[in-house]
Amino acid sequence: MGCAISDLAAKSDFEERGTDDVPTQLSDAHIQMIKDSWKVIRDDIAKVGIIMFVGLFETHPECKDVFFLFRDVEDLERLRTSRELRAHGLRVMSFIEKSVARLDHLERLETLAIELGKSHYHYNAPPKYYNYVGTEFICAVQPILKDRWTSELEEAWKTMFQHVTGLMTQGYQEESTRQHHLSLSPKERPEKKSTAL
Repeated sequence: MGCAISDLAAKSDFEERGTDDVPTQLSDAHIQMIKDSWKVIRDDIAKVGIIMFVGLFETHPECKDVFFLFRDVEDLERLRTSRELRAHGLRVMSFIEKSVARLDHLERLETLAIELGKSHYHYNAPPKYYNYVGTEFICAVQPILKDRWTSELEEAWKTMFQHVTGLMTQGYQEESTRQHHLSLSPKERPEKKSTAL
């Protein structure tokens, strides 16, 4: 399996970009392209979810360590027919659908993605894996979109995923800091200075 259009170097570049490279805002043209393509993708939502995760586990087998149910599954064919993988793929696709729906209200998308990042702290799913999902999503939707797929559309989806994964990383880090603070004994916690007169 592999991406038909994105070459390995571009794929690797997308996966390894830091959150400093996250665009501050999606252009109106990007948003419209994403929304238009989502109307087509939505018809194959379960299929895309499965293809995305099988591709993820194939190209990055270490990601299976985050998924308790799939950790010991070596047979990718068995994964393709797994009800649990289908269910998880649908949850991720639901998040993508919610993200697309919030592209006109970026503050709502920010809240959604930060909260998801916080919950991923508790799943023990670190940010280094987030970009991999975006890459595999792009690989999974290219054959579905066929001649509708263009380099501009690819850039639009990459921009959205970079934006979302940057926000998720922020949420993960906020929750990590919060949990660390909660784990400190009262003596170890930084003192709060009284601002009262």
